[in-house]
Amino acid sequence: MTNRLAEAKSLYLRKHAENPIDWWPWCDEALATARAQNKPIFLSIGYSSCHWCTVMEGEAFSDIAIADYMNANYLPIKVDREERPDLDSIYMQALQMMSGQGGWPLNIFLSPEDLVPFYAGTYFPVDPRYGRPGFFQVLQSLRRYYDTEKQDLQQRKALIIESLLTSAVLQDGTTTELEDHELLRQGWETSTGIITPSQSGNSFPMIPYTELALRGTRFNFESRHNGKEVCTQRGLELALGGIYDHVGGGFHRYTVDPTWTVPHFEKMLYDNGQIVEYLASLWSAGIQEPAFERAIAGTVQWLKREMTAPEGYFYAAQDADSFTESTAVEPEEGSFYVWSYTELQQLLTPEELTELQQQFTVTPNGNFEGRNVLQRRNLGQLTATLETSLSKLFGVRYGVSSKSLETFPPARNNQEAKTTNWPGRIPSVTDTKMIVAWNSLMISGLARAATVFQQPLYLELAARAANFILENQFVDGRFHRLNYQGEPTVSAQSEDYAFFIKALLDLQASNPEQNQWLENAIAIQNEFNNFLWSVELGGYHNTSSDTSQDLIVRERSYADNATPSANGIAIANLVRLALLTDNLDYLDLAELGLKAFKSVMHRAPQACPSLFTALDWYRNSTLIRSSTEQINSLIPKFLPTAVFAITSDLPEGSVGLVCQGLKCLAPAESVEHLLQQVHKSQVRA
Repeated sequence: MTNRLAEAKSLYLRKHAENPIDWWPWCDEALATARAQNKPIFLSIGYSSCHWCTVMEGEAFSDIAIADYMNANYLPIKVDREERPDLDSIYMQALQMMSGQGGWPLNIFLSPEDLVPFYAGTYFPVDPRYGRPGFFQVLQSLRRYYDTEKQDLQQRKALIIESLLTSAVLQDGTTTELEDHELLRQGWETSTGIITPSQSGNSFPMIPYTELALRGTRFNFESRHNGKEVCTQRGLELALGGIYDHVGGGFHRYTVDPTWTVPHFEKMLYDNGQIVEYLASLWSAGIQEPAFERAIAGTVQWLKREMTAPEGYFYAAQDADSFTESTAVEPEEGSFYVWSYTELQQLLTPEELTELQQQFTVTPNGNFEGRNVLQRRNLGQLTATLETSLSKLFGVRYGVSSKSLETFPPARNNQEAKTTNWPGRIPSVTDTKMIVAWNSLMISGLARAATVFQQPLYLELAARAANFILENQFVDGRFHRLNYQGEPTVSAQSEDYAFFIKALLDLQASNPEQNQWLENAIAIQNEFNNFLWSVELGGYHNTSSDTSQDLIVRERSYADNATPSANGIAIANLVRLALLTDNLDYLDLAELGLKAFKSVMHRAPQACPSLFTALDWYRNSTLIRSSTEQINSLIPKFLPTAVFAITSDLPEGSVGLVCQGLKCLAPAESVEHLLQQVHKSQVRA
């Protein structure tokens, strides 16, 4: 017996289709039913590759007693945060206000008449443990509270909605104003400190912070940090660590330790796109460690083999868990990726195993539940022997050699994973939906790596994905966020607009002669401005003016998380568009956007590195006009606030023109002169 979610397109929602809970999707009918029956709404938000979401689905949400009580006393709604990041953002902020922490699954209780939350938490076990209350007791207590403590309920909700509305308006609480250059230094200093190696806790890529830290190294700011060393170290942690899949390519979500050794094994498209771009930028900045190039190449091969749809777009994510055998009831975390010492002894020659142990974290006792996650111990190129050993491991995992495996089909759900006759290990489930924002991050990463490493394949993959979005994601002339097997759905949100416009500009930057990317970026920017720009406050709302009726507050994303903030990327895009089109309306919007968030940048620089990146673009934007030959020689260099325009109409005797924002320098009379002007333009005070 299945519930309403059996008809959902979302893999995450379908995973709950056989729960005894009478789940609804988020829709007008569900909200109206809750109001009519005077039932508080239990809203549960998560995503398909979330480990603790999966645990709770198999425990509390599968418990008959809990389901019976839930169905009688609440209106339960399931939301995929990847479908509705606007809902997730609002209610995650409410969770953080109430508990001081966030995370998924996000379980929150709402009053049906106004959708304002009154209680929230993350993972709830069936019975009390881990210092957490049992879920059944939580449900009983909250229903009793909802029925009997009406005055306290109203007061509690009033405080929460007031806090949410105040946060959305971003009232200026600053007392001092820093000059932009000093403000930029403060943002750089903060981000560099955040990515400085730590001795405790989980290790996340945090690419928006690394991006700002790297671009700030060109200023030689006075600091207690050595920015270049910190940025290099983060690159090494990513490319050498267990967070990277040294056998099959691709980066896992994060590691559960400060040593970058044992990952939480899901692979998210958005992480991989950002990391590829960052490693390519490190290389272009002169930090040319062979492990960076190998990690990028391996990630692109993984992307092409496992994450690219026949139509050219990229899938969203792969789960952390997988089945060890087809008869297993539950999947195990990391089983697709890890190696027992006995396996390695059987697969490798003694010489190969000895060298693997010298260069990777391989021991008889293992580093993850008795098995081994591979983490490199040293820099440099891997030897032929090591590459042979890793190829053998690839063959065991996938059942075929890496050279002959062009495409590895996705397991779209647990049933497919368990019933398909896989030639190697049973793979993790792949969430095959197309998300515009995440595809855009991957397109940007590929475009940058293509120019830095002169790899046409990278650019080909990026262009195919971009063309799929351009050809398929518009319905009645409006941009849409998701695509399920050829069907576009859900109106685009600010991150979809911002990230895709950036991706188009990055494709145009990789080949400035192809103006169709710029033309499409301009058209989508116009729609973005028309429907999401906040005339009253400045900056972009998360959702369009005609699709936000079911939201209790209309937010403007400015804080960076695992992905950059939409407004940070959008403001940088506006500066780039102004340079490329000579349309100063874009620059006016960029200035208004920065003013809108200036108080946050002063008050909480740790929250918004992408806004500081946008400020860098605004302060140091540089347009370089030159011949095709000269432009092609400049594109691979680390020039983080430069845009390029190919022209044959140069003053006689010159090789190029450099414009700093709204003024142009004297024509450069030699390549050396041009380079000198370009580099000075990138660091003007």
